[in-house]
Amino acid sequence: MTSITDALWQRYSKRRDPAARTQLLDRYLGLVHHCARDMVTRVGHAVEFEDLVSAGTLGLVQALEGFDLSRGLAFSTYAVRRIRGAILDELRSRDWRPRSVRAKGRQLTAVVAALQARFGRAPEPEEVARAMGIDLATYYRIKEDVEGGVMVSLAGTVARGGDDALRLEETLADPGGGEAFEEVGRRETFQRLRTAVAQLPPRERTVLSLYYYEELNLKEIAEVLHVTESRISQIRSQAIRRLRDQASVQEQEI
Repeated sequence: MTSITDALWQRYSKRRDPAARTQLLDRYLGLVHHCARDMVTRVGHAVEFEDLVSAGTLGLVQALEGFDLSRGLAFSTYAVRRIRGAILDELRSRDWRPRSVRAKGRQLTAVVAALQARFGRAPEPEEVARAMGIDLATYYRIKEDVEGGVMVSLAGTVARGGDDALRLEETLADPGGGEAFEEVGRRETFQRLRTAVAQLPPRERTVLSLYYYEELNLKEIAEVLHVTESRISQIRSQAIRRLRDQASVQEQEI
């Protein structure tokens, strides 16, 4: 059964229907508010919330115009990147960071560019820190200040939901160990998961993307998609069942 959102996408992608465009923008406006709220927690009162929303809305419009429906990707994931990019552009234009942070940012950029030219690849954090004459902890502190990052707890979960939740520390690579076959196994598992997710119905892909990747809760997703919270919970559970069923089939084939 085709959802209202899917029907709007079909109208907009085929005929560039302005009415469908307006309705799609309205349906995804919740993503803009989510990104703006997230950025406010990082910059505090350096900029007004409504200004961030205005910038993010421009990013949403650009995402809508540039999205290729035929690729089968979730629009929410694509849009959030554009929205955050537009908000960051707005913050950069205001030059809200302290002069010392901007100076460190220029130094970091110059060192990374020089090392990349020398090595013919992106330099490792240890190499950048060594070239700057600082320790690794200081390097990450500078990088966080420059990029406006946030500290997260390694005890926090990446994938939420019951016994399947993973701590962030469990997803980090061990630089002192790990055999090649383990890395290959992880890549194969990740690829199988990507393939399975791509085969899900569009609404289920969107819900999983917003829940696990963008870390919206069920209530926030319900607001974005204009449905009830219980409906979002139902869609999420159904998507997870599909993925588990596909995983079981793949294991039997192996």
